[in-house]
Amino acid sequence: MNRKVYRKTKSSRKRTIIKVIATLAVSLLICVSAYGIYLVKKAESAVDTAYEPVGNTNEDVEPLTDNISILFIGVDDSEERNQSDSNIRSDALILATLNNADKSIKLVSIPRDTYTYIPDGGEEDKITHAYAYNGPSSTIESVEELLDVPVDYYLRMNFDAFIDTIDALGGIEVEVPYDITEQDENDSKDAIELKEGIQFLNGSEALALARTRHYDNDIERGKRQQMILESIMNRALSVGSITKYGDVFEAVGDNMKTDMSFQDMRALFEYAKAGKPDVETITLDGYDDMSTGIYYWKLKEESLLEIQDILQSHLGLKPDTSNLTNSGIEQEFAEYPNEGEKTPQ
Repeated sequence: MNRKVYRKTKSSRKRTIIKVIATLAVSLLICVSAYGIYLVKKAESAVDTAYEPVGNTNEDVEPLTDNISILFIGVDDSEERNQSDSNIRSDALILATLNNADKSIKLVSIPRDTYTYIPDGGEEDKITHAYAYNGPSSTIESVEELLDVPVDYYLRMNFDAFIDTIDALGGIEVEVPYDITEQDENDSKDAIELKEGIQFLNGSEALALARTRHYDNDIERGKRQQMILESIMNRALSVGSITKYGDVFEAVGDNMKTDMSFQDMRALFEYAKAGKPDVETITLDGYDDMSTGIYYWKLKEESLLEIQDILQSHLGLKPDTSNLTNSGIEQEFAEYPNEGEKTPQ
């Protein structure tokens, strides 16, 4: 073969390879785009099904730019309980505050037996009882009363949604604090057995770990729930979980309710797309009380005030005075020349 023919043949092969690569790249791009559109449509449909405003959350916030709070409400409305809406109680309560400036999240677990004022009941009671008055609305008002911060959004999930979401993600990795034998979501005795240590759990196993009250107390239970919620976030934000989103959206179905719109949900994805936010878990310090013959978790006033202050600062509801200099203080007082004892606001 002469040089001209060889070069022509070699050049032709190069063009063919380039065309094949270009075709594959375009096909891949089309597939990715099509899958992206499919996920968006599926997500939009799922959120539309789950959308249920309650009327007492903040409609003026923008998740993409503002600091926001989300109340996660876990309930047991299973057929096995045979409960009417007026008898359903919140089994888990976690308030998440999100700060946009430093991309941080604070998770506060509220023990179900926390003794606090229930506005819709007009009396102090266990916070778990608030849900029976008017569903999420009553629980939201009670949490706002307790923590002295607004709840901008809520997300209510029952056990089925919890289990199906974790299974759709392919399970989650958590640290089991000790060997556990627990009933499953159908109340089958000793159906779940977990060993101490780092474990990869399916939905039913994660629910058993989140629910059990036989091995410690409500405070430790809250810590386990915080850990599981953080594990779900980690799993959902991992690259390998992107292909599972369709199953997740399908899983929630009628088992989740929220007042977050589809656009609000998309804003949260924007919030997390730069990587996993810094997450801090917070515990409400208190003590056991049986003085009335009924068990309550009574909060320590000093600890509660401190947590209220932390959350208000995290949401930007009060100025952060930790960096206030002497000159800054003098400037504050200069604005009130006739009020020498006025405290800077």
